Amino acid sequence: MKEMFQRNWQALDIRHKIIVFTGSVLLIIVLAGILDVWVVRFSAVDFYRIMEDNSRNDSLIQRLEEEAKAFEEYVKQPDEGKEQVLQETMEATRLAVEQMPLDYASQGAQLYATAWSVSNSYEVYVEKRDRILQMGEENQEYISRLYEVYDMQTYLVDYARKLMAMGLANGNRVYHEKYPWMLGIPAAIIVVTLVLFYMVIRLGNMMNTSIITPVIRLADASRKIAANDFFIEDITVENRDEIGDLVHAFNKMKFATGRYIQTMEENRMALDKLHEKEVERLEMERRLESAKMELLTSQINPHFLFNTLNVIGGMANLEDADITEKMIKALSDLFRYTLKNDQSEVTLSRELKVINDYMYLQHMRFGVRISYEIDCRVDADAVLVPVFMLQPLVENAIIHGLSPKVEGGKIKIRIWKKRQSLYVAVADNGAGMDPDILARLRTQIACEGNEALGIGFGNVYKRVKAMYPDSRVTLVSRKNRGTVIRFEIPCEKGSE
Repeated sequence: MKEMFQRNWQALDIRHKIIVFTGSVLLIIVLAGILDVWVVRFSAVDFYRIMEDNSRNDSLIQRLEEEAKAFEEYVKQPDEGKEQVLQETMEATRLAVEQMPLDYASQGAQLYATAWSVSNSYEVYVEKRDRILQMGEENQEYISRLYEVYDMQTYLVDYARKLMAMGLANGNRVYHEKYPWMLGIPAAIIVVTLVLFYMVIRLGNMMNTSIITPVIRLADASRKIAANDFFIEDITVENRDEIGDLVHAFNKMKFATGRYIQTMEENRMALDKLHEKEVERLEMERRLESAKMELLTSQINPHFLFNTLNVIGGMANLEDADITEKMIKALSDLFRYTLKNDQSEVTLSRELKVINDYMYLQHMRFGVRISYEIDCRVDADAVLVPVFMLQPLVENAIIHGLSPKVEGGKIKIRIWKKRQSLYVAVADNGAGMDPDILARLRTQIACEGNEALGIGFGNVYKRVKAMYPDSRVTLVSRKNRGTVIRFEIPCEKGSE
């Protein structure tokens, strides 16, 4: 029987296993609840009803006695206070009679008959009592009817006490009948609880064996596979449900993946060998190109360039070509400053000297079409700025701003100090920028990128940000009105 149940359980799919487990647990809970209700009903409800009935009977006796006493005092000496007390006791007695237990099934024939007699007698008593209260003492029947009421009160009290005694006796009888059962209830509860607990444990073990244990084994195997250990033993389960299908598919996938990874590793090793040879070949080619570049560099040595320019300048001097000599000197100074300056910072005066030389050459090229102005409000010899900072900005202003305009224009360089910052601005009244181009450049500046800033401006921006991380750049431009580029450099390095 056990083996057949085990086979049937293994053949169920997961959904039906969960349904069976959940239904069994719910059934166990319902059975436990029914048992609890029965125990409470058996041990508590009946005894509580008996105690409640006895309490009501006792209350009835007290109310009848209190009413009889209040009636007697009122009859002897009527007044408003005693009448009020009488009314209250009569109302209390009426409520006690209405609450008197009348249940044939639970009381039995004798007890029910006695309670019924008390109830009917009380109705007759109420009629006689109310009549005597309305009757005056001058009536000839007053005395005889008054004593009938007294007799009825005595009769009701006696019957109520008899009802009380019979209720107590009935309660004792019920208690003695149920007492042996009450002694066996704890043992029955323990036995039933053990049986239900055993059933829950068995169902839990079956769920653990058929679902949880295979999943844990799958998880352990997955962790080993994640550590590149594909050649582990196959997982074996007895399930014929979705878990069994999953384990079977996992074993096949593990084997296929292991073989695939092994093949890929062999191919990788072969490719690594080929890559090493390719890297060696590329390294040899790089060294060859480097040697060629060194040779080319040596051919255009700056000293050779400077010496050549000096020779040309000397020839211009011998030929009395003063303008040519001055242009060659300015160009020579520019090359010397660009190629031989290995400093990261120079004084502002040197940068301004470079601008003067550069603008002299541009003036000789464009004539009166292009003019410039330098407004420096700081001590140029005491201020340090990044090397070769101004010339690329001025060159951009000429190429992109002033050169496209037939009438040319003007470049203004303004340098001032405010609070803890040095401000350097290069402005022109040239062609300006389209809104789309300006927006793209501002986006690049906000993102601290230089992909779309151009070679000149991008190089300056990159070097300034690298040297002064807290620096800021502002770009303003309007189509056909001109462009302004302003750098704000902290005074730690850009102050007097």
